[in-house]
Amino acid sequence: MRLRWSWTCFFLLSVAMVVWAEVDEPEEEEAFVEDSDEIEATDAEADANVSFQVTYKTPVPTGNVFFAETFDDGSMGRWHLSKTMKDDVDDDIAKYDGKWEVEALKENKVPGDLGLVLKSRAKHHAIAAMLDKPFVFNDEPLVVQYEVNFQDGIDCGGAYIKLLTDSADLDLEKFQDHTPYTIMFGPDKCGEDYKLHFIFRHNNPLNKDMEEKHAKRSSVDLKKFYTDKKTHLYTLVLNPDNSYEMFIDQSRVSQGNLLNDVVPPVNPPKEIDDPKDRKPEDWDERAKIPDPEAIKPDDWDEEAPALVEDPKALKPEGWLDDEPELVSDPSAEKPDDWDEEMDGEWEAPQIPNPACEMAPGCGTWKIPTINNPHYKGKWKAPLIDNLNFQGVWSPRKIDNPDFFEDLHPFRMSAFRAVGLELWSMTSDIYFDNFIITSEKAVADRWASDSWGLKKLVASANEPGMLSQLIVAAEEKPWLWIIYILTVGLPIGLGVLFCWPKKAEDDYVYKKVDIPKAANVEEEEDDEEQVEEEQADEEQAEGEAEGEGDEEEDAEEDAEEDAEEDAEAETAEAKGDLEMVDEPEGSAGEVLGDIQDGEDEEDATKSNDTASDDEMKEADEGVQSTGDGMKQTVRKRRVRKD
Repeated sequence: MRLRWSWTCFFLLSVAMVVWAEVDEPEEEEAFVEDSDEIEATDAEADANVSFQVTYKTPVPTGNVFFAETFDDGSMGRWHLSKTMKDDVDDDIAKYDGKWEVEALKENKVPGDLGLVLKSRAKHHAIAAMLDKPFVFNDEPLVVQYEVNFQDGIDCGGAYIKLLTDSADLDLEKFQDHTPYTIMFGPDKCGEDYKLHFIFRHNNPLNKDMEEKHAKRSSVDLKKFYTDKKTHLYTLVLNPDNSYEMFIDQSRVSQGNLLNDVVPPVNPPKEIDDPKDRKPEDWDERAKIPDPEAIKPDDWDEEAPALVEDPKALKPEGWLDDEPELVSDPSAEKPDDWDEEMDGEWEAPQIPNPACEMAPGCGTWKIPTINNPHYKGKWKAPLIDNLNFQGVWSPRKIDNPDFFEDLHPFRMSAFRAVGLELWSMTSDIYFDNFIITSEKAVADRWASDSWGLKKLVASANEPGMLSQLIVAAEEKPWLWIIYILTVGLPIGLGVLFCWPKKAEDDYVYKKVDIPKAANVEEEEDDEEQVEEEQADEEQAEGEAEGEGDEEEDAEEDAEEDAEEDAEAETAEAKGDLEMVDEPEGSAGEVLGDIQDGEDEEDATKSNDTASDDEMKEADEGVQSTGDGMKQTVRKRRVRKD
């Protein structure tokens, strides 16, 4: 048992050490980090909150890249601000006059790393840039990736991008909400609705209309990405087999197929309800109907009230019928600015009647009500199966005149520019490190050289685990219960199973009472006689070696025992027997004599002798003295002189 608990304690301690090591171990990043003493000065102003510095170099994309932007040169050279007006809104807010700046992060900044920041609140913003080359949906995947940081949180607004459709009349200075786009992707939030948009425009092959298709919402809780004020990486991967994936911080949050997981679906149904079909007037959709043969019972009272006065109720003693429950506040005074012509006659506010505080109640006493045991309510006939039930009617199906089947929705309209067209009630939304490519590995390397450093710096500047737990508990007080159980349970188990216990012997010692002689004087005489006999035994021990064999000795002992038994039987009638200790020969002889003595004691028990159990225990004690004992003491009954 002790060994099992020892292994249990060892296992618990091992688990605790492993968890502690994982918590303390810093995350491995693919970015190169150096101590601040070894870093070369790359920026004149380093973030004072950063406990160490990182070497940052503007990432250079490799592979098949259609667009890449870092803003590290401090300018918006390739970006164009919109100079148009927004449609369908008031003129005072229709203009795209929101401000944009290129600057570093407010917190956890990486020296030399800059981004595009939305600076205005409650204004329309629009800015766009041309791609290096148009993206055409053929046989290559599409990978879109960029960073967003809600530096001041987000109340209501978006941070999504639009991939603007390639057309001859595309003018970035006229970029607005109605400018045709192929894909819209990115975070959006208003109220408590946190979204990650993926919307694409599909061309209806029959009427040539462009229809927006929305990917199904992610099942992941996205709230923390909008509230933690950290830089997050958003990635969209669209494959030629119509599958898509969305990632946040390189972790998948949603996936699906363009044919099955968008709303409304790309392909309409083959059949639709006939709009001209009408339900017949005699069509019976009732599965159950009232029993026409049912009759209301004669004793059914529909007029009985649901509540009646309690006949057992009695007015409490001391009830103050003449005292009102509320009285005017005697300490209230009419305000100086009270105008009776405009405000009416002033009345003091009402307060509870002080006289009612010690009484069971004031005012008119009313008998309380109880449920009426005779109340049944309005009678209704029981329901039975409708024999004329025809089922739920539905119109017949006809072929859908607008049906078409597009098995390759991935082949969307080509796009040639990327733009941000946003309305936000929060300012200082940070954008950085845009990349559009056809290879996921290229986007991952780009993220490692850019977003990876931001993540590393943010992790280094995070408060300790204890501080994070306390902050979380302040927002959700019920977490304190979890903390107490998490800490208290292992401690309690450790104390219960690992605390050293006092050793307990497996043996139970039984106290054996030594038989006491009834007569103290006889005990003293017996002790003296035993001592004398022991001395005689020692002298006789040497002489006994040369004597005859054991058979002759046994015969002699048997004859002596027979004589003594005969004398004992005669003496028992006279009541003059006593117990004495007598030395004897071998242990085997003693056992025989003891058994003989016990048989005789069963027949004649005296008040001056010990019990059978005591005699047995005494005999066992004598026999256990060892092999070296040649002589033993045997209980003999002799005649008392």
